[in-house]
Amino acid sequence: MAADKLARDVVLRVGEVVEVSGQRVTIRVDRHKNSSDLLFDGDVLRNVSVDSYVEIRKGFYRLIGRVTGEKLDEFIGRDSSGGVEPTDKNRRFLYVSLSGFIGRTGKFEGGLRELPLIGNEVYLVTKETVEAIHDLVGAGRTSVSFAVTDNEGFEIAFPVDGLFNSHVAIFGNTGSGKSNTLARMYAEFVEVMTTRNAKSFRENVRIVLIDFNGEYVRPNCITQHKTVYELSTRKQKDRLPLPNDALLDIEMLSILVDATEKTQKPFLKRAIDYYRQIFAPGKTDSLEHFKNMLRKQVMFALAMTDKERADNVLTYLRAILPKVDEAGQEVDVRSDIDWHNSLSYWYMRPSTASNLQTNEVLRQDTQLYKRVDAYTFADDTIARLIDFVYLQLVRDIITNGAQNEHIAPVVHRLEGKRKDIARIFDTSDAAEFWASNVVVVSLDGVNIEMKKAVPLLLAKRLYDDHKQHRDDKAMIIIVDEAHNILSTASAREDEGWKDYRLETFEEIIKEGRKFGVFLTISSQRPNDISPTITSQAHNYFIHRLVNRRDLETISSAVSYIDEVTERSIPTLPTGTCIFSGVAGQMPLKLRVRPLSDEARPRSETVRFDDLVETRQ
Repeated sequence: MAADKLARDVVLRVGEVVEVSGQRVTIRVDRHKNSSDLLFDGDVLRNVSVDSYVEIRKGFYRLIGRVTGEKLDEFIGRDSSGGVEPTDKNRRFLYVSLSGFIGRTGKFEGGLRELPLIGNEVYLVTKETVEAIHDLVGAGRTSVSFAVTDNEGFEIAFPVDGLFNSHVAIFGNTGSGKSNTLARMYAEFVEVMTTRNAKSFRENVRIVLIDFNGEYVRPNCITQHKTVYELSTRKQKDRLPLPNDALLDIEMLSILVDATEKTQKPFLKRAIDYYRQIFAPGKTDSLEHFKNMLRKQVMFALAMTDKERADNVLTYLRAILPKVDEAGQEVDVRSDIDWHNSLSYWYMRPSTASNLQTNEVLRQDTQLYKRVDAYTFADDTIARLIDFVYLQLVRDIITNGAQNEHIAPVVHRLEGKRKDIARIFDTSDAAEFWASNVVVVSLDGVNIEMKKAVPLLLAKRLYDDHKQHRDDKAMIIIVDEAHNILSTASAREDEGWKDYRLETFEEIIKEGRKFGVFLTISSQRPNDISPTITSQAHNYFIHRLVNRRDLETISSAVSYIDEVTERSIPTLPTGTCIFSGVAGQMPLKLRVRPLSDEARPRSETVRFDDLVETRQ
């Protein structure tokens, strides 16, 4: 046995430590260990080179390091008589960065506990040692596997608890393979957890993927058992189920319509408060109460003496009241009234003497007053809310509670987004968002303004609901092309919108773990994303990035990535990435296995050879 060990060590020995400078160690390579490969126990081992591992033996510890550089140096030897031997330029030196150690237990541990001594022997790592280094999963823990090491081709198993119960960031330029990484990772996760216990997985784990470009809507992408909402503001497609009160959040509504803090936001709050009062639980006379308020405002409006204000009030009342009668004929509620310019009052045609200001009974004979009887609430929340907003504006103008020119713009903006909101959201009581526990929300057909609003509204709502119930369940929110919603700068929005948008997602990434809510983001521009979000991620998959600012962002956010690994990021081939995070003990260069054609995201590059057939 001793002879076998000695023979083994002779083959695997690389050299010895000649300098120790903190975590950096210099190794002098033995003269006859410069070949590219070695044959050992039937395996072909790569000889030491940049980015490979070495083992430094110090007592009972086996210190593991990664080669970060090498050089040739002149070595001048001397014979026994003191004469100078010919210069040997083949003495090779390696620079090694220590990564961790293997102790008596045989398990690799990241970090430094011991530093080598000058003269400690250095050896190649065997397959068993490499597997110990890359063993991220402890005994009895559930794992998923979707990648192999780039150099050795060893399968890497990731711990479910450590990767998926954390915040994950996937970065890479377009075409670098980040979409495949996201889809493959979660496809393996869903498969493993479903195999383990499908019922428990469906009941206790929820995954929602916000898909800006419709890449993950294919039936087999991630899982067959998912719900897909393909939203559109151009035509009616799927609608996103959302509870009524989600659209009644004053912060969200204010941001949605760009309401000013001092005047328009308080106005909207009054309208929402009145809405909640009318539709309070157990209230059975909501419609009649609203109609009575309408009748009262009509009576006040017809008694007004200021033509400009009176015209504005009647315009807003016309927006609330039904436009057609029971026979389907269009009705003009101002057809039987007119304004007396010289005496400044409304009168009822044909006689200018029928002064509506002084004749309360006559006001009730007007078409305007009678049309209130035909009013009924709209089916969807946003249409009802707009009626309440108009009514609140009428009340404020009549009582001098607000200036029309200050409030009218926000009402018009809300009216302008009415169709978009109605096409996107389903606020009926029967609507159920979690038809399955994996949901993909595609925003491919949504206009730019709503592309920013929908993810914010959805994420905030799901997070608040999950936090409020505080059960023992988990939710993962995945945001693909996250720079669209998490950007720190945008010329299309004001500071109020940007601050609210970023604060919402920053709260999720800072506090969500306590409530079982985890965020996964994927982006081709990490520099555009809030530094708070990029730095708070626990695990990173970094594909090819070439932009200097993006690389600087990675360098500052991922503090435990080494210099050699960082320098390799701009030259990573498609499908290869650097993994670094709390799920592992050191950075790993991985090749993510590609998905099949029917399961991969719809993100492949168009090939002109496939579009234009060769002439026969």
